This record gives sequence, structure tokens and C-alpha cells, in this order.
Amino acid sequence: MTLIGIVVISLCIPLNMAVAKGKTTSLTYSIFFPPTHGQCKAGVSWAEEVEKRTEGRVKITVFPGGTLTKANQCYDGVVNGISDIGMSCFAYTRGRFPVMEAIDLPQGYPNGTVATRVATEFYKTMKPKELDDVKVLYIHAHGPGLLHTKKPVATLEDLKGMKIRSTGLSAKVTKALGGVPVAMPQPATYEALQKGVVEGTFTPIEALKGWKQAEVINYTTDCKGVGYTTGMFVVMNLNRWNSLPEDIKRIIEEVSNEWVAVHGEVWDSNDKAGLDFTLSEGNKVLPLTDEENKRWVEGVRPVIDEYITTTEGKGLPGKKAVETVKALITQSCK
Repeated sequence: MTLIGIVVISLCIPLNMAVAKGKTTSLTYSIFFPPTHGQCKAGVSWAEEVEKRTEGRVKITVFPGGTLTKANQCYDGVVNGISDIGMSCFAYTRGRFPVMEAIDLPQGYPNGTVATRVATEFYKTMKPKELDDVKVLYIHAHGPGLLHTKKPVATLEDLKGMKIRSTGLSAKVTKALGGVPVAMPQPATYEALQKGVVEGTFTPIEALKGWKQAEVINYTTDCKGVGYTTGMFVVMNLNRWNSLPEDIKRIIEEVSNEWVAVHGEVWDSNDKAGLDFTLSEGNKVLPLTDEENKRWVEGVRPVIDEYITTTEGKGLPGKKAVETVKALITQSCK
């Protein structure tokens, strides 16, 4: 081999390696939250961190506010490749994820950090087949859904017969506690409270600022003993995931594991902002006595029992799911 040939070969090898290393994978990310919401911002920061750690080998374009796929279409959008990655709520397609629905039950979440940690660990523990058609990156969940009302509610007797804005699972909680559930989306709640169409709402306290509902309620009942949450997935198209180099997969998983805490902190920060805002409006937070808290916990027990009966009837581990959530909450609170 001539000297020129040796030089050419020695130059070509690193050049080809540089080209391979410089190859960029472009991904799309559908998020149902609006761009101003803290959870959307957390999703964007996750995407930016992946890009940073992969040194630009992965580029992620975020589509917030359901502009690529609507909230209830997000999961199927990922499965079918409309988006490569998606973030939305399991509850928007209720019945589709029966095992994961155990996360949402009113089992006493104290805050968003615990709820998010429990949600992710629950998936890792249970590994339900209902999510086998995607790559689950992580799961997060909001702080406890609480009762916010026009008049004070400190006992079940106070709540009896009151019209409470609640949807899905929270409607079952409202009914179990003696209230009258009235279904409506968050955007319609402010006016409904203002006009007296409803007398209260079941929602995380962050909504009191995010949706300005503190302006039209007077009290929050601190009923964390029956605090429910809403599990939210961050998932990736399985074919796209499998096509990635192993080092890229490892980086994405590392960032995803770290962002569980990021989302939990954002939920808690939003709840803190909601609490501060409602107190600034002169509203009051009413704690339940220990005895009353036990009554509320007992009151929602039929909701949990119904879930167990329904899932077990389908041959699914409903009882184990409930017990796992409860154990994870206890562990996470230590």
C-alpha cells in the first residue's frame, strides 16, 4: 500500500465516525397543557435536557396545548406515530387503562411530589400490559384534589346535598360523601360558582390561582385524607424508541428518571401559589378533625371497593393495585 493510500484511509475513518456521531434524530412531542402551564414548561425543559446531553444528536419539537393531538387522542397519537412522544392524562380515556386508574383513587395523597413518585413507582412495580404498546418514560400526578366551597364545610353533614363541580372520579367521590356532582370543564367552573350554579368544586388547590377560582369561593376543606390525584403519562412510540442507539436510550431514561422529581416540585409549587392566592383573597382553609377525617375516609371506601370489584371481575389485579398504591404512599411519606 502506498503512503498516499495509508493517509487516505487514516483520514476517512475518523471522518466517517464524525458523520455517524453527528447524525440528528428529530422527534415530535405532543403536550396537552398550554405553553404557559408549569407542567408544559417542565416537559419542554426535559426535551432541552435530552438535546443537551445527547450533544444535539436528538432534536425535539414540542407541540403544546393539544395542537398536534388533543388530550384524549394523545396516547393513540403516540401509538400510531402522529407524534413520537406524548403527555396527557390516563383519565381522558377512562376504561382504557384499568390498572393505572388505581393511581387516581382517593387514597390520601399529601402533595404532588408524593403523588408523582407513587405514580411512577406504581408503573414500575405493576408493569400493566395495557401500556405495552408504548415506551413509558415516566409518569407524574397532581397534588391532592380538595373541596373548595362558597359556604364552610367541616363535616359530612355540611356537604350533604351541595352541588359540587366534579367530573370522572371526583364525581364518584362527591357522591360517596353525600354531595351532588355536577360535571363541567375547568373553564366553565368560575362562572358556575359566581352565578351559584354550583356551590363548590373538587380540584387541586392550584386551580384557585390558575383558573382564578379563589375569587368566587370562600373556603377550602383540607380533606387530604381522601385526596385523589390524576395520573399523567409521558410515553414514546415503541418503534421510534427501538430505533434509537443504546447510548441515546440510556440518556433519555436518565433524564426521565430525574424529571419525576422536577414535575413533583412543579405541582407542589403550583399548589403553594394557589394556597397563597386564596389566602390573599381572604378565604379560609378548614381542617378536618381526626374523627371527621376517619368518617370521610370511610365515606369514599365504596369508590375504592367498586374499583376492586370491577377490575377483579375482568381478571385484573385490582386489589393488588390498590394495596400497592397505599403502600407506596406510606413509603413516600417517610
